[in-house]
Amino acid sequence: QVQLVESGGGLVQPGGSLRLSCAVSGFTFSNYAMSWYRQAPGKERELVATITGVSGSTNYAESVNGRFTISRDNAKNTVYLQMNSLKPEDTAVYYCNAGGFFKGSLPWGQGTQVTVSS
Repeated sequence: QVQLVESGGGLVQPGGSLRLSCAVSGFTFSNYAMSWYRQAPGKERELVATITGVSGSTNYAESVNGRFTISRDNAKNTVYLQMNSLKPEDTAVYYCNAGGFFKGSLPWGQGTQVTVSS
């Protein structure tokens, strides 16, 4: 049974940082690209960042490029999102899921709320 459990969200002031984690179980994690997505109130879910399975190549949405860093630890079946220089427009529920060819194909977890506000 595939399970995705996101954690690490919270309330942070503009300019602050957070590190999100996503623990993955139930499938061969290291073979798959993984992505972080986010959904703000009243908006559609959007892709934020992707990391490939073996090489660890990354790419980012233009809105977060240079501020966010995606990484993974295949030994721990965990994917991370380091978020720096946070802005109010980064406020959303953040989710992890498969990326690349299998984009969004896994059962969605509960997500983790990130709120950027002074």
